[in-house]
Amino acid sequence: MPEAPDLITFDIFGTVLDWRTGLESACRAAGRPIGCGEFDRIVDVQGELEQGEFLGYTEITARSLRQVLALDDETAARIAAGVGDWPLYSDARAALCALVQIGPCAAMTNSDRAHGAQIQRRLGMQLSDWLCAEAARVYKPNPRFWALMAERRGIEPSHRGWQVSADADSDLAVANALGLTTVFVRRAHSRPGPAACAVQGLDDLVRLWS
Repeated sequence: MPEAPDLITFDIFGTVLDWRTGLESACRAAGRPIGCGEFDRIVDVQGELEQGEFLGYTEITARSLRQVLALDDETAARIAAGVGDWPLYSDARAALCALVQIGPCAAMTNSDRAHGAQIQRRLGMQLSDWLCAEAARVYKPNPRFWALMAERRGIEPSHRGWQVSADADSDLAVANALGLTTVFVRRAHSRPGPAACAVQGLDDLVRLWS
């Protein structure tokens, strides 16, 4: 059994919240279903926009939908405004409730403050901390994101800090370099990469401490 963690940090979109299902459902309801390869293209465009002049995630989402799917401004803005209300993965609520009994659990998420309120309401709980891009004024994978979380929590990066994500590109590469214990979560649209361990879902993460 691993030692008690100083902090467990979670990516949210795609790890806790079912990003792909939510986006596909919203676009289908708007009359423009997402075609083969378009979800990954939307993600890539968002990543490109996140490395430029700072924009809120709602605006980045809207721009990516206009660019990739050619949605009109009103439809793109409406879909973007609802991202925090997309469905959670079925294992998320129970797993996070169990994990906060093991150690502090915090979100590190490329999103806006409003999304934190929406998602934690859906979880039915408040995490120990919630650091979003709007507050950090940077997007992952900028290492400044991890530095800000360490400052907020009064800790130094070490193996006792755990980073949990389905996206190695945005999270796990930097976390590995910082010496954190990394956990890759296999989701339908995961972007794999090196990690200390891999799990099928967040419930498997709970079992590491069982």
